[in-house]
Amino acid sequence: MALFVVKIGGNIIDNPDACARFLQKFAQLPSPKVLVHGGGKVATQTAAQLGIETQMVDGRRITDRAMLDVVTMVYGGLVNKNLVAQLQARNCNAIGLTGADGGIIRSVKRPVKDIDYGFVGDIEAVNQAQLEALLHSNLVPVVAPLTYSREGLLLNTNADTIASVLAVALAVRHSVNLLYCFEKKGVLSDPDDDEAVIPALTLHSYAEYKASGAIVKGMIPKLDNAFKALTDGVRRVTICHADDLEAAAAGQAGTTLSLA
Repeated sequence: MALFVVKIGGNIIDNPDACARFLQKFAQLPSPKVLVHGGGKVATQTAAQLGIETQMVDGRRITDRAMLDVVTMVYGGLVNKNLVAQLQARNCNAIGLTGADGGIIRSVKRPVKDIDYGFVGDIEAVNQAQLEALLHSNLVPVVAPLTYSREGLLLNTNADTIASVLAVALAVRHSVNLLYCFEKKGVLSDPDDDEAVIPALTLHSYAEYKASGAIVKGMIPKLDNAFKALTDGVRRVTICHADDLEAAAAGQAGTTLSLA
């Protein structure tokens, strides 16, 4: 059975009009489907209001105990439940989850190497049977970027990685189409030209674009996750603009990845 796993980026969540357009398109996708969301800037703004300093290293958030409380409230509460409510208004029967709910995503706290990221999780297991039960009940899981550990800790976890591992877990029984939706039209051959979309990207061409400096920074871990998903059984991976969700789901927009 065909199934969509869609990850929506924080910059779209931060823009109410863009988010509303995306949710309308997502609601119209055929089920079964799963939505994974990032956090956006709300956690940083909320932390500032509470007098908690935000620390970032190479674009990654340091999650100390105080920041863990903030991201739990914002990601698992405010952002997640607003998305669920808006989907319900569009006749999409969604259920908001963190990785702890139903034990769907278990992680280990990232070990300290050069940098102590704090309460950040590296995924070790997905409860595929629990996800299938939700889908079988005609529910649409909306998954916040939080997971849990064996010790009962909540852990801040990269949303791109969550989307990838959920897609792989569901690929056991489904033909999975994984879509990463954000504010760009796809992977760009020129980071300064929003129209320079690479329509198809293979592992070989990806290596070439990285070597030339055309693909840099945050796009690299996103693509690493995407190619790993393909290697592990996901049928198709597309990176696209949130406004192009429907066309990208049909293979007619964005950047489509392949192994060869």
